[in-house]
Amino acid sequence: MANYPSISLFFPAWNEEDYVERAVTRALDVLPRLTDDFEIIIVNDASTDRTKELCEEMASRIPQLRVITHETNLKLGGAMRTGLSASTKDIVVYSDIDLPWDLRELERALHLMEYLEADMICAFRFDRTSEGPKRIIYSFVYNMLIRTLFDINIKDVNFSFKVMHRRVLESMELKSLGSFIDAELVVKAIRKGFRVFQMGVDYFPRTRGVSTLASGSVIMKMLRELVDLYPETRAPSAPVTPVRLPPDVAPLHSTGAGKRRQHG
Repeated sequence: MANYPSISLFFPAWNEEDYVERAVTRALDVLPRLTDDFEIIIVNDASTDRTKELCEEMASRIPQLRVITHETNLKLGGAMRTGLSASTKDIVVYSDIDLPWDLRELERALHLMEYLEADMICAFRFDRTSEGPKRIIYSFVYNMLIRTLFDINIKDVNFSFKVMHRRVLESMELKSLGSFIDAELVVKAIRKGFRVFQMGVDYFPRTRGVSTLASGSVIMKMLRELVDLYPETRAPSAPVTPVRLPPDVAPLHSTGAGKRRQHG
């Protein structure tokens, strides 16, 4: 077992009955190899399917699993804020419950966090063409908007693979109730002088259920929150100190870009 700090891994979940057991099973396969002190948190955001029942049944027999249920649907921002505030361990990890990245990548993220003396690691997707042209265009425009408005070199701000030290979360108050919360988290961390880096990972698109992240209402809410929270989120702070990086890792505050790993 690797000698990493204690880990909290949390999943927001809304109507994810097809994924909850798979996610917990994968997490229980990976986390004990990294630390003997971990917790898995599922934030059930007022699901109307069997998500709550499945989660509570698993929690009754898995001591490391906690389930927090919202009585009303608070959307992604509300679920993430609950998950972040409920996490109790030294390292906090956020992932979507449909596992768009291989949880085994967490070991590499923790190694890079230690090697780079980083406070946060964010991942970007090597190849997302399987999502279709509409979502690719939406993502490209949104990421360019965030890069331009906040002057950071970020490749994939809304991707659900973020690993951070508890001190990052304790330093800020997140206010977004929607999908802008990913950008708010990363930008505020950089503005406060934390060392934030990104790394590339392979992407595995959802094969069950329907994602709502590219819906018109979600996009409009993100843009409204961006406008409302821009002055506070943009507020300057101490700069992040650049360091020399491995070839497939890039800092969010520089112009470098991660290179895709070679397979085969």
